[in-house]
Amino acid sequence: MRAPNLRRVEADPELIALGMLADRRDELGRARTETLCRLHRLLLELVPGGAKTFLSARQVRDLIATITPEDAAARVRLRLVTELIEDLETIDRKTRAADTELRQLVTERGSTLMDLHGIGPSSAARLLADTGDIGRFATRDRFASWNGTAPLDASSGDQQRHRLSRAGNRKINRVLHIMAIVQLRNHTPGRVYYDTRRAGGKTSMEALRALKRRLSNTVYARMLADQQRRELAGPGGQSGTTTDSSATGSNPHTGPSDRPHPGPTLKASSAPTPMS
Repeated sequence: MRAPNLRRVEADPELIALGMLADRRDELGRARTETLCRLHRLLLELVPGGAKTFLSARQVRDLIATITPEDAAARVRLRLVTELIEDLETIDRKTRAADTELRQLVTERGSTLMDLHGIGPSSAARLLADTGDIGRFATRDRFASWNGTAPLDASSGDQQRHRLSRAGNRKINRVLHIMAIVQLRNHTPGRVYYDTRRAGGKTSMEALRALKRRLSNTVYARMLADQQRRELAGPGGQSGTTTDSSATGSNPHTGPSDRPHPGPTLKASSAPTPMS
């Protein structure tokens, strides 16, 4: 009533389907974690010292093949472990099928998000489904405020500081967090950016938050380019690849990107907020 320039909300069946499949993939991941926890609890009673943290169903089978139960309790534990192995194999099979389907749907959508280091089929589907029209965010700063990676100003008097934002879309925030962790485990531009912030005096958590904010910029630029290419291609058009493949942002000369920003704009015609 008060803002005639607001974008009209439109339901996209393809994105709704992606969202449902991404939810299902997340459920399978949680189910696998729960099953592994139950396996570890039983293996602690069967194997001295238990088993290693990350296990596959085949590794558990090889492990219990050497166990000879000595009493009724051990026999029951062994049988329960066997049943849990079957559950784990079923979950892994469904997970692979879900990833295959999501990868195909994301590719057919014309998205190149999976080309970014740290984004898999389920993460790309989550980004597409929850974000919808990336053009509804006038700038990357408003996108960062929406996903909770833009820190909040917590300055007081002469003390200038910022704090972690707990607002925003937590599912997208989790995707960016996973993306950051994966980049930190490998030699990537994201790792270089993190090390640079640490060398500049940031704590490990502050550097991680800065990296997430930087990766938010990268995702925003990639999604915007994908959507523009999709619109140019038209219905049934084929999408190419973008030249923006930097893991630390599409515009490396813009300076620090962890400045706090207000929430998402209500008007699509709002002027962009300049970066410091």
